[in-house]
Amino acid sequence: MTLIPTAYEEYPLPGVSPVETALRHARGKAAGAARSSQLIVAADTVVDLDGEALGKPADAAHARAMLRRLAGRWHVVHSAYALRDDRTGTTVAEVVSTRVRFADLDELTIDAYGASGDGLDKAGGYGIQGFAATLVERIDGDYFTVVGFPVARFAAMLPRLGFRLLPPHAAEPARTARSA
Repeated sequence: MTLIPTAYEEYPLPGVSPVETALRHARGKAAGAARSSQLIVAADTVVDLDGEALGKPADAAHARAMLRRLAGRWHVVHSAYALRDDRTGTTVAEVVSTRVRFADLDELTIDAYGASGDGLDKAGGYGIQGFAATLVERIDGDYFTVVGFPVARFAAMLPRLGFRLLPPHAAEPARTARSA
């Protein structure tokens, strides 16, 4: 796996649904990546609270404000990915959504998590794969979508482009994407 820089800049899209925002950002990142002879994989995640897209917080105060809004409520996490095969010029993209319910959070918990900086680079101001797992009461859907990349759906999409994931030490047929 090689990281390829993208010229695409993520920005808020007023008037665009959270689902479409995630999809546009994933497609934009894939399109903005330098051309290569590889399969390009790009992704974006948006937290949807009552139809409002919650992206990455600007600072710790913004993260705490997001957590206050999410506390004790359901929201939806939309993770989009786009695959670009530079050998064929084919691009495919998909959005996967999972519902998440936060527990009721007290101010001490909100302040401590917000101050930790853990959620500053994550949509909605939290990362379920870290301490924020203790803030989540329930999820309805795919955990990896909430983390930010729907792994199973991605693997299921690869054959449409002539690829498939195999375990690291399996025999490798032609045009195989290998897991890291």
